[in-house]
Amino acid sequence: MKKAYIYIMLAAVIFSTMEIAGKTVAADINPFQLNFIRFLIGGVILLPASIQTIKGKNIELTRKDCLYFLLTGFLGIVISMSFFQFAILYTMASTVAIIFSANPMFTTPIAYFLLKEKINKKVMLSLAVSLLGVLFILNPFGIHTDMKGVIFAILSAITFALYSVVSKKRVARYGSIVINCFSFLAGDIILLALMMISHLALFDTYQKGNITSLLVDIPIISGINYSNIAVLIYLGVIVSGLGYLFYFMAMEKSSAAVASIVFFIKPALAPLFCLLILRETLTASTIIGIVLILAGAFIMMLNDNDHKQVEVSGVQATIR
Repeated sequence: MKKAYIYIMLAAVIFSTMEIAGKTVAADINPFQLNFIRFLIGGVILLPASIQTIKGKNIELTRKDCLYFLLTGFLGIVISMSFFQFAILYTMASTVAIIFSANPMFTTPIAYFLLKEKINKKVMLSLAVSLLGVLFILNPFGIHTDMKGVIFAILSAITFALYSVVSKKRVARYGSIVINCFSFLAGDIILLALMMISHLALFDTYQKGNITSLLVDIPIISGINYSNIAVLIYLGVIVSGLGYLFYFMAMEKSSAAVASIVFFIKPALAPLFCLLILRETLTASTIIGIVLILAGAFIMMLNDNDHKQVEVSGVQATIR
């Protein structure tokens, strides 16, 4: 479990910079184009290790495996991360980070139905305290933000939760590296097809300035220059490569619910990073929310430790 917590902290720090990096290039690069580039880089980086893992496990990829990766790629890359980039385009990076971090609220019930993972009182308390913290940070009675961005962020959180649970179902078969790599590349194949379709004449009627205009003539390479290439590389190598890798390695060593602690820690770090780098305001309600979210993460950790102790006691009793 010590390794799981290390992976959780590494993933949390990396994911806490994701919105900041995305915000700096959001106005210059189409959301679909940005996702295509960052996950292509991440997928290529993980490909050698993924091939080695497949050979080591003697896995023969079948048609069902390919369809599975198309599903995870569609959920995680095409849908969730596209909603995520749209959210960053329309509201503050810190707001997106906080809302996206609420995805464990959806991960836990989805994991209950799809993975049969148990939900006990401590898990419920952890989720309740963390949700209260998110509400404090969002400050619903005083928040002034673009609701389009908020809606996109919520949709991104829900679909990412589904992506996490679906990935967990086969992480034992493939391993976290393979899950990440092939989901990235499969998602990119779908994105590339959509980007090429966007150049068809039937989409020319969409007006510029409207949100639907982002679906027309999506560029693949154009728009990339020396001023944004470093950010794209960072998003591809660090966030899409190492961040997701650490997240799923944490899930391998624990459970979907415990790994989701990443998204309890993230809203405690992301507003601080946004304050330091983007100069976005850190209010009193945000500070209270941060404390509550960290308390929720701590309760989740206590619950997992109790669960492990019960398992060890059961094994010892069986041996005796």
